[in-house]
Amino acid sequence: MSVPLLKIGVVLSTMAMITNWMSQTLPSLVGLNTTKLTAAQGGYPDRSIGVLPANPEESWQVYSSAQDSEGRCVCTVVAPQQTMCSRDARTKQLRQLLEKVQNMTQSIQVLDQRTQRDLQYVVKMEDQLRGLETKFRQVEENHKQNIAKQYKAIKAKMAELRPLIPVLEEYKADARLVQQFKEEVQNLTTSLGLLQQEMGAYDYDDLHSRVVSLEERLRACMQKLACGKLTGISDAITIKTSGSRFGSWMTDPLAPEGDTRVWYMDGYHNNRFVREYKSMADFMTSDNFTSHRLPHPWSGTGQVVYNGSIYFNKFQSNMIIKFDFKTSTISKSQRLDNAGFSNTYHYAWGGHSDIDLMVDEGGLWAIYATNQNAGNIVISKLHPLTLHIIQTWTTNHPRRSAGESFMICGTLYVTNGYSGGTKVYYAYQTNSSTYEYIDIVLQNKYSHISMLDYNPRDRALYAWNNGHQVLYNVTLFHVIRSEQL
Repeated sequence: MSVPLLKIGVVLSTMAMITNWMSQTLPSLVGLNTTKLTAAQGGYPDRSIGVLPANPEESWQVYSSAQDSEGRCVCTVVAPQQTMCSRDARTKQLRQLLEKVQNMTQSIQVLDQRTQRDLQYVVKMEDQLRGLETKFRQVEENHKQNIAKQYKAIKAKMAELRPLIPVLEEYKADARLVQQFKEEVQNLTTSLGLLQQEMGAYDYDDLHSRVVSLEERLRACMQKLACGKLTGISDAITIKTSGSRFGSWMTDPLAPEGDTRVWYMDGYHNNRFVREYKSMADFMTSDNFTSHRLPHPWSGTGQVVYNGSIYFNKFQSNMIIKFDFKTSTISKSQRLDNAGFSNTYHYAWGGHSDIDLMVDEGGLWAIYATNQNAGNIVISKLHPLTLHIIQTWTTNHPRRSAGESFMICGTLYVTNGYSGGTKVYYAYQTNSSTYEYIDIVLQNKYSHISMLDYNPRDRALYAWNNGHQVLYNVTLFHVIRSEQL
């Protein structure tokens, strides 16, 4: 055999190695090996809904961790998003690999058209072919540690090999090897197709059963958890980019099982339309929504949906409105006496944010400021049906110096600003009427936070960050109720 044909032999031999390597290692590459999952804590009693990841189509759902009084970690959960199984990153890699092999099959058809390529092109590629063969050998020996890097290099080398295909047509005497090459590619395509089917079955059946099992264990774990102290906040998880610079979005922490509707309100004044999305998945992936028209425009971004109703501050007043979505009527309204309004005692970013309504494990709260308290923050616990004040606490923290605030387990947490580097630095405990300064970083990913609220069902912070709807998982130091252990 001539020197050029020897080099072609290297090409074909190398492609055979590709087929053999893929058949042996592809299941590990795309993640078909069994994944061990552990059970986790969630946070709101008898609830099991978590927070979506940074990229829900390509990742796993992560619940915040918890600790008992002895510092041991309890109930850490990693769970896949059921509705996103078909879009798992490993499935996507497999699909891309299958498309690449199909593209190779089409490229081989070029062999039927005779070309006048210079033989020296094969010589030029010899060193690259040898390097490719060495690279494959390295992958076979240690693919677990270097799989991502080696796989990328393989794809690049495959692209470099494509120009060799027209050269092969020049050597019809070696037609048998060319035919063998075609058969290898065809067999690989068939194998990948079968593997793709197996992957689909694995996503739907196995992962679904795992999620159901994890949800049951999660409920049992959550029933053992009492309220806790905030000790950490995860990086920002961007759910959607929409709307203006200011706004609010939320879910109902007291919604019935299976109700995952999302509520969306764009702007901070002179607007009275609330969007309702059927689920978080609909909110992320579509523009399908139902629009509710409120009887009055709202003020600020401190609205909250709670037990089927929305509570909001009526524009240019200190009136709190409770609007029932089911009946589309105002079920209750009540003035918050002495509370400043119309940018009298707003958050640092402004936006008519004088009155901030919020919910935690203990119920409904209003955060505002009064002349009587010299413009410092006032905390009032409200009755959700009558809107009457149950109890009030006065703090020494100036309202206008706060970036945003939120309640967790009866403690008000305040951020030091709304733009640039942000952290939670002040905490007021209503159960003891005491405060402390803390230092918990809050990633301000898009440099302007105009809404920040805690949802006790999801154990997450909902934020509106410069036209981006963002979530943060929180970590709480929990006390385990001994009678349930």
